[in-house]
Amino acid sequence: MHLSLDGFVAGPNGEMDWIKINDEIFDHVEKRIGKGDTALYGRVTYEMMENYWPTAADKPNATKHDRVHSEWYSKVHKVVLSKTMNPANQALANTTIISGNLTDSINTLKQMTNGGSEEILLFGSPSATHALMQLNLIDGYWLFVNPVILGKGIPLFAGIAEKTKLHLVSTHPFACGVTELSYIVKDSNKK
Repeated sequence: MHLSLDGFVAGPNGEMDWIKINDEIFDHVEKRIGKGDTALYGRVTYEMMENYWPTAADKPNATKHDRVHSEWYSKVHKVVLSKTMNPANQALANTTIISGNLTDSINTLKQMTNGGSEEILLFGSPSATHALMQLNLIDGYWLFVNPVILGKGIPLFAGIAEKTKLHLVSTHPFACGVTELSYIVKDSNKK
């Protein structure tokens, strides 16, 4: 997830024009997501993705990233957290809708992804992220800190009731000034 130095994932009205993205970042991201087979979205982000990625590779001016990500998107199992989409309408290709009982649904999904050994990547979706954080269902954070201070906007960390300890797994600075930070959530039962 991209965020500003002061912890916002979007401006006050959802603006994301401050996010720096380039081929170096795309190539780095593609290596990691190419290993996964499950992508999690909130409804709004999912609808944005569905409006672009299924046909992105077919456009005459498609970039390498468009082609690679479009191919991945067509194969990946998409999971959408939504209270307004009808789970009974499972006509969506390779898509599961979760509309209730997040804890049980996400834990079942984790077990279905090779017994929890595969990553379930959450893309964007601040509302979905906040809901999962509140239920302690996020096992790690893959963050792209952009060199900008927004001052106000939609925060990444909202509604967290207790301290969450993290373990830094890796960092990666990019030439454009963005820094990737990858954390796993420390198990509070371990010392």
